[in-house]
Amino acid sequence: MTGRIHSFQSLGAVDGPGLRFVIFLQGCPLRCMYCHNPDTWNPKGGTEYTVEDVVARVLRYRTYFGIDGGVTVSGGEAMLQWRFVAALFARLHEEGIHTCLDTSCIGAPNGEAIDAVLSVTDLVIADIKFSNEKDYLSHTKGSLSAVLSFLSHTQALSVPLWVRHVVVPGYTDAADEVSSMAALAQRYDNLRKLELLPFRKLCVTKYEAMGIPFPCIDIPECSEAVIKQLTELIPESLR
Repeated sequence: MTGRIHSFQSLGAVDGPGLRFVIFLQGCPLRCMYCHNPDTWNPKGGTEYTVEDVVARVLRYRTYFGIDGGVTVSGGEAMLQWRFVAALFARLHEEGIHTCLDTSCIGAPNGEAIDAVLSVTDLVIADIKFSNEKDYLSHTKGSLSAVLSFLSHTQALSVPLWVRHVVVPGYTDAADEVSSMAALAQRYDNLRKLELLPFRKLCVTKYEAMGIPFPCIDIPECSEAVIKQLTELIPESLR
């Protein structure tokens, strides 16, 4: 079993509990207005690795992430390569390593594919970008209904869930939007955390190198003060 990988990060500190070995898979079906990784869009890009290639890399760092950390698979969109992720997570479980899926919840062809990955996933970090179908389609070219279907599978299989939401000035920074997002996330009884992330523009150089315009070039970055204020709308138990 092989997968196409964009890059590895040996010690990530914000990609799940503890320190994480992070694997960024290649390919994404979405075109989010604020995407930070346009270089992961092409599913034919990256480098091909076998499951055993990746496991060997992970094990070299096991003493660093230990029992409190583990491995996070991100993207791109990891669920585009669901067979590879399921096989990789199964092998990592054989090694006693905690597995985390960082996902937009879009990319799997059906419920069976979703369940195949979730059955060997210890934590899902879900990026919910917009809280209504109209804005989701307009600004990501994807469907919120597909996201909600995926989240229903995490609940059915009792996979712990963290939800993240990027706060973009003028688009997702209104109190009503954050409250709607919090209400949406709390439909799922496996929700453990809801985190707001500030919009940043560190990706501009990537767009320039690829010769494509960054849709949010004229939008100001989100301040930490705004994040702090909006976080007050989230139940303390989920912060």
